[in-house]
Order: sequence, then structure tokens, then C-alpha cells
Amino acid sequence: MDFQQKLEEYAELVVKVGLNIQPNQPLLINTTTDTIDFTRLIVKKAYEAGAKRVDVNYTDEVNARAFYDYAPDEAFNEFPKWAAMQRDELIENKGALLWIDADNPDLLEGVSIDRISSFQKASGKALENYRKAVMNDVITWSIVAMPSEKWAAKVFPNLKPEEQMQALWELIFQVVRIGEGTAVQRWKEHIGNLESRATLLNNKRFKKLHYKAEGTDIQVELPKEHIWMSGASKNGQNVPFIANMPTEEVYTAPLKTGVNGYVKNTKPFVYQGNVIDDFTLTFENGKITSIKAAAGEKLLQELIGTDEGAKYLGEIALVPHESPISASNVLFFNTLFDENASNHFAIGEAYPTCVEGARGLTQSELEQMGINTSIVHEDFMIGSGDMDIMGELADGTMEPIFIKGAWAF
Repeated sequence: MDFQQKLEEYAELVVKVGLNIQPNQPLLINTTTDTIDFTRLIVKKAYEAGAKRVDVNYTDEVNARAFYDYAPDEAFNEFPKWAAMQRDELIENKGALLWIDADNPDLLEGVSIDRISSFQKASGKALENYRKAVMNDVITWSIVAMPSEKWAAKVFPNLKPEEQMQALWELIFQVVRIGEGTAVQRWKEHIGNLESRATLLNNKRFKKLHYKAEGTDIQVELPKEHIWMSGASKNGQNVPFIANMPTEEVYTAPLKTGVNGYVKNTKPFVYQGNVIDDFTLTFENGKITSIKAAAGEKLLQELIGTDEGAKYLGEIALVPHESPISASNVLFFNTLFDENASNHFAIGEAYPTCVEGARGLTQSELEQMGINTSIVHEDFMIGSGDMDIMGELADGTMEPIFIKGAWAF
């Protein structure tokens, strides 16, 4: 299979499996100017699948950086109303939303942290309705990626420039299961395997998880009616889709006030175009009480100070250390990939779909159930080959879930 054939199969996979476009469904794509050719291919495939209308919002790296460097301070306390209205209309029309990620991991390096934080808060507030629709799987949404030159150079700095893009393309094809058989069928089998893991965990009804590894000793209590989920979701019309491609995780929501101990990251956390690394978070009754970081500590503090919910966890996800992405031994500097190489937690909002009866509830109702709410949801990686995770049953019995980074059952 040559490159063009792989590209065609990737686009088909995104449309038929990731988005699972339905007849007469509108599609909105958010991406960068680095992806124009691939985006055009997806647009074509979407129309062939029956999409009613496909709109594309392109951002440009140079323009995006210019905004942060030169715009007046007051601009960072605002968010364009038209952008929020566009997404609200998509929700109303039961559309699908796709992000094609090709961002430069260092795009905002050196930018004022106050500007980054202010705009994060402004956008989070303006997009509250949209965020609720995504977190509740009201609409179809998916995130995929393709290389850009600066991202490829970051991942493969020791290769010649002309080899970097090719290397990253081939690696992306590999981890999204392109090139060996029919990708659509391989994904159905893969999701089936993840679903079986989620079923096993749901049948166990663990009340608490105990994580131990170098730099990590933490206990996470689970809501009584928690649900373990795989990367496969269903929208408000019960149509399946895949939110992240690739995906190797099963995940659920923690009890907001039930997290105690400390946890150390095992891969860099790329946030708002900056790298945060070598950090430890300490939790007491769910709340982050201490932050220590060798790189990006101030930005991490700003993230955790975004709102009250950003001081708590919203997701815990299990990924075996021998996952395909981890086995590649490549650091992607991109959460979409790196989180699928490692057990991870997410700071901020929980998915209501991870708790029985929570889907569609108000913020206050979710909080009463012990489910965290926030305008942020940011994953960071904690897994390693020496991580053990024990599950505590309702009667206090302990059972292994992970031993040395691998599933124990």
C-alpha cells in the first residue's frame, strides 16, 4: 500500500468510523492551514458518505502567534460570539465536529502566561453550551491528527528535515491501524477488545483504586454508580462514534472528593503551546494542595487556578504500558497520542456519561453526585512499566488491576 492509498484509507476511517457520518448530517471541521490537502480529502469522503454540508475553520500558526504577541490585553478577556453561535447551531442541527490536529507543540512558548490563562477562561465561559454537548456526547465529535513540519521536527529532531514528515506520517498510520488489512474492520475488532475490558471492570464494581509507582502513591475513590467506558461513544441519536483516534484506553470518572495521595507525571504535558514536565501533584480529599514542577510550574498553577473544578480530577484512564504507542518508544508531544501510551488522569471536568443517570444533568446536580465540573479538561500521563494498580472491592478485598504496567486480568 503506497502513501496515497494509506492517506485515502485514513480519511475513510475518520469519516466512517471516527465520525460515522449519517445521511444529511452537517459537519464542522476545525484545523490549521498545515492540513489543507488532507482536509480536502476528508471533506470529499464526508460528502460521499452523505453529509449535508461540510464547513471548515482554518487557523494559521503565524496569525495565531501574532494574536498572542500583539493584540491588546482586553482582547484576551473576550471570545468571538460568532464562533460560539456556529457551534451552537451545529448542536441544534445534530451535526458532527472534527478536529484535525497538526499543532506546533512550541507555538506559544514565551507568551505571557496571563494572556494564555485569560483567553482560556474567556473561551471556556463562552463555549459552555458546546462543552456540555461534547462532555455529554450529545453530538458526534472526534479528534485526529496529521503531521506538520514543526511538529515532525519536534518528534524526530535527529532525522534530516526531508525525513521527519515521512517518519511521523508512517508512525501515525501505524498507531491508527492503517496499512495492514482493512482499517475499518481492524478498528471494529480493536473497539471490541476495549469494550470487553470495560465490561470486566464494570462487573467488578471497585470502590477505590490504589496506584503505586516511582513518585506516585495515590488512592482514587469511584462514584457508586460509575461506568467504565472505552473509546467508543454514542451520540444523542444513539449513533456510535470514536472521540479519539488513536485510542487505547478505558476510563471513568473519579469521586470528586475521593482522591488522596501524590502523583508524578511520566511524559511531558503539552498545554496551550507550552511544555510542562517533571511535576508532582498532591491531593487531599480530591483537591490539589501542592504543585511542584521543574518546567512550566507557573502555567500549571494558572491551569489549576482556572476555576474551582480545575483543582480536582475529572477522569482516570487505564492504558497498558505495552500499548502500540508506548511500544513505538516515541514521545509525540501531543496529548492525543501520548495519553494512549500511558495511564493518565485529567484535571477538571468529568464526563457525565461515566456515571449512571448523570448524562444531561445541571452543574449543581452533577456536583451533588460527586462529579466534578469545570471549564477545563486536560489529560496528563502517569503510567509506566513499574506501575501497580490495586482495586478495592466493597468488602475491602484487594484485587490487582495492573501489575508492572500490564493488565492483571
